Amino acid sequence: MSESSWRHHRRSPTIISLIVYLPAIGVAWWVVSMAPTTSILWNTLIADVAATLVVFAASILTRNSSIYDPYWSVAPPLIAIYWFTAIGSKELTVREWLAFGLVTLWAIRLTFNCMRRWSSYKEQDFRYLDLKAKFGRLYPLIDLFGIELYPTVLVFLGCIPLFAVAESGTPLGPLDGLAVAVTLGAILVETAADEQMWAYRKSRTPDAPICTRGLWRHSQHPNYLGELLFWWGIWLFGFASGASELWMITGALAMTLLFVSISVPMMIKRKRQRYPNYDALVEGIPVLFPRPF
Repeated sequence: MSESSWRHHRRSPTIISLIVYLPAIGVAWWVVSMAPTTSILWNTLIADVAATLVVFAASILTRNSSIYDPYWSVAPPLIAIYWFTAIGSKELTVREWLAFGLVTLWAIRLTFNCMRRWSSYKEQDFRYLDLKAKFGRLYPLIDLFGIELYPTVLVFLGCIPLFAVAESGTPLGPLDGLAVAVTLGAILVETAADEQMWAYRKSRTPDAPICTRGLWRHSQHPNYLGELLFWWGIWLFGFASGASELWMITGALAMTLLFVSISVPMMIKRKRQRYPNYDALVEGIPVLFPRPF
């Protein structure tokens, strides 16, 4: 198979991701196994960054920054299970099982959605292509710090409440029920939004260039809304564990800032460029948060 046909092959993104991510996970495991156990939190961050550097090297070699995209959902369950087994009792508590189960469910679903949308290795996120055209030779630095390391740190901050879950010995309470409800609800919202968009794209017609069915009738970005709710649900798990420190909420706040000030505006700008009548097509539909009535 020639390089050109390989880059267009439907399974090539999945195969390449496996080739890249297995060594990246191996490097992360090597880092935490070799590091002293005096600071598990910092060791995890160092291992997380080391794994990101492996993925970054692959993105440079393959000239495709989208190879990093699955990292967003691959890292959290690995971080969670490491913390839950490295701290305290080797037997997971009910709270740990609940948190790990929901994080894993979210990760599997989001990774699956990412891979099925990545139809060939040649494809790359339009935002990366825009940045490459804008920054030229400086793009590798943008790729390293803006596209890969920044989200890695952001996701790590979002996971920190799980560290509190690992350290906690408090019994289950009503807040745990709220954490489960918000996190599971977020996964369901994001799943429904992605499935509705997937069905729409398969049957899209010229007279309906924008999806306004299902949840997309109530929010222009229900998938982002579900993702935001997920990270607030993770924070609730930490809060239910007794972690009331303000810095525990840093991850959820940073995620909110990312989506509200960067991700959503970038997508709206892109759609306005593609569809000059975009504002008319989504008239009356809230940008992110649905109206209560």
